[in-house]
Amino acid sequence: MKIFFDENMPFAREFFADFGLLTAFNGRTLRSEHVTDADVLLVRSITKVNQQLLADNKQIKFVGSATIGVDHVDQDYLATRNIPFYSAPGCNAISVGEYVISALVVMAERYLLDLSQLTVGIVGAGNTGSRVSEKLTAIGVKHHLCDPPLAKTDDPRDFVELEQVLNCDAICLHVPLTKSGPDATYHLLNQERLAKLSDQQIVINACRGEVIDNKALLAQKQQGHGVKLVLDVWENEPDILLPLIDHADLATAHIAGYSLEGKARGTEMLYRALCHELHLPVTKCLADFLPQPVVSELNVDAASLVEHKQALPFALTASEQSQQVLLTPMVKMVYDVNRDDGLFRQQINQHGFDFIRKTYPTRREFSSLTVNDGNSQYSSSIRALGFS
Repeated sequence: MKIFFDENMPFAREFFADFGLLTAFNGRTLRSEHVTDADVLLVRSITKVNQQLLADNKQIKFVGSATIGVDHVDQDYLATRNIPFYSAPGCNAISVGEYVISALVVMAERYLLDLSQLTVGIVGAGNTGSRVSEKLTAIGVKHHLCDPPLAKTDDPRDFVELEQVLNCDAICLHVPLTKSGPDATYHLLNQERLAKLSDQQIVINACRGEVIDNKALLAQKQQGHGVKLVLDVWENEPDILLPLIDHADLATAHIAGYSLEGKARGTEMLYRALCHELHLPVTKCLADFLPQPVVSELNVDAASLVEHKQALPFALTASEQSQQVLLTPMVKMVYDVNRDDGLFRQQINQHGFDFIRKTYPTRREFSSLTVNDGNSQYSSSIRALGFS
């Protein structure tokens, strides 16, 4: 069996070594002539899987995408050929959730914001939006969910209209890219909606670049609008609208879901799916391959921290202030989004978008850090946020 896999899928060789001959490929440059004899094709979001790619392949038996989104795969075409398709829903949802938390922590530091007084609007309450909601709940940040398709189902959560979310202090976008239907997300934040945002609001986009009209956003910023931007995704990747970078508070190269665990979960999910398709036993798991993190344990004397902390520049109760003082260094110890913002700005003009993604340094999730805080009043929040 010949298995072709995206070179940026971590641990692919370890998971699939027993299945046959393995061939790695560049996901952006893959062409039909490269995969004419593939039995299994494993991709990420940058590879379009359609008739053009597979027309010359008469033997393919399985297609998998190690990603949450599936808009890059023509599932109707695969169905006409009876080719099984699997994706990895939720594989990097935790990673994106932690990106959002890191971004909020950094923005709170930069603009002297009180996290406990912010209201966050989450657009899209699927796997990723749900993880963001859980983490915001863990640190006591008020938030609203907006998801019209889910609101029409028996989902028991409370949902609000988009207009209410767009009035929140911070707006997080976690929707798939859809271009038709009553709930289409293409240019969801269009010129009209962008114009209604205030200078004090924060917009975080970590789903698909086309959910925001980038040209309209750039024009608005060039006219002096002060809306604060955290942009991980961009229209027309990798040929993005470069002038927009200078107007973003935090700019990154579509890496919100790029924790080692997040990417590797996608590989593991496709391994399990292929085992299922071939009626083979599952004998490997992600824990077999994850390396020991550089920093694996942190001892925190919460009482001492509270006693000696520097006062934050806004009025908080002692408990709220202590939690924010405690939260900030712990989050940044595992993942500080400032690092990726710096790499992006330093390398984008010289090396380009895809180079930054391909050479992305190893990043771990909160769960890789064990926090010993002496069973303090913050223990439940620390655990709920994802730390061990």
